[in-house]
Amino acid sequence: MINFNVGPSKVYPAIKDFLQESYDKGILGLPHRSQEFMDMVKKTIFLLKQKLQIPPQYTIVFASSATECWEMIAQSLVTSKSYHILNGAFGEKWYQYTHYLHRKSEKYLFEINESLDTERIQTFFTFAERRSGKAELEDKALICFTQNETSNGTQVPIEVIRKVQENFPKQLIAVDATSSMAGIEFAWRSADIWYASVQKCFGLPAGLALMILSEKAIARIHEIGEHKHYNSLLKTCEQMQKFQTTHTPNVLGIYLLMRVMETSENIKEIDKKTQARAVSWYRFFEKNPYFRPLIHNEKVRSSTVIALQGKPEQIGTIKEKAKQAGFRLGNGYDKWKENTFRIANFPAISETEIQQLQDFFLKIEL
Repeated sequence: MINFNVGPSKVYPAIKDFLQESYDKGILGLPHRSQEFMDMVKKTIFLLKQKLQIPPQYTIVFASSATECWEMIAQSLVTSKSYHILNGAFGEKWYQYTHYLHRKSEKYLFEINESLDTERIQTFFTFAERRSGKAELEDKALICFTQNETSNGTQVPIEVIRKVQENFPKQLIAVDATSSMAGIEFAWRSADIWYASVQKCFGLPAGLALMILSEKAIARIHEIGEHKHYNSLLKTCEQMQKFQTTHTPNVLGIYLLMRVMETSENIKEIDKKTQARAVSWYRFFEKNPYFRPLIHNEKVRSSTVIALQGKPEQIGTIKEKAKQAGFRLGNGYDKWKENTFRIANFPAISETEIQQLQDFFLKIEL
């Protein structure tokens, strides 16, 4: 079965060898306070910064999932107010979770085919502050973007995030990059908090996530000083200075991440391939007699999650026929559950496998 699901998705073929290697080397029973573990974490951090071009001053910490990152951010980086700019289910989930902990959090909804206008975002902030009786955005507010919305196959261009940062230099900007990190190139300094889980573009099994923090974010963590939870970022970052974690981590996941980073290309090369494949996929489905891209606005189409729209009865049929032919497609999600399916455009999927799936679509009759 070739896995085109949008997460968990196909893992790199070398994972099979890395798993055997981890067993043979005793990684599965490696104590997480041992020097061997700390050396492994140190190397993993070095490779992530090298291959993904992360600024050396940024701090990388581990979590169990992107969902846990919502909690860590809400606990340790929000004092009272966060603003969530969203157009889909995962951005909404992030907002809702933060809202449970901080009732003053607000959201700005935009349409899936809408190009984000920074002036409209500015207007949203202005009216939000007027409601709270303030003249301007408070310095400690957190501005949140879902850079790649997995539920509907849209993305916020990095340039938009950069412009918002330029307009609000005192505030922190947080980015959910779960379906795009390690698949496309980022301008890391355009935001202060980035996070992603590894079961998508990293080509790894689920159960591990990364959070990447700027110097400004680290300073805010220390300023807030939240330390009431086992996954408080204050404790987490302090432990990471020793290349340790606050709890028993996913040691195998970290080892696999290290080995994948050792063998992967630089993100600039991966980005070129991802973008070229995305163009190919969209062109392919613009000619398909049954399915069309859900997103019409090319400027906001995701490069890593291709969302296709069709008749509900044909959606069910194509997924079943694809499964019989050896392909696992991603289901639709949330309000698009019945009339869409999704295809992963992740680096671990080979050109040959993409061609095989496209040949399947060319031959199918519904």
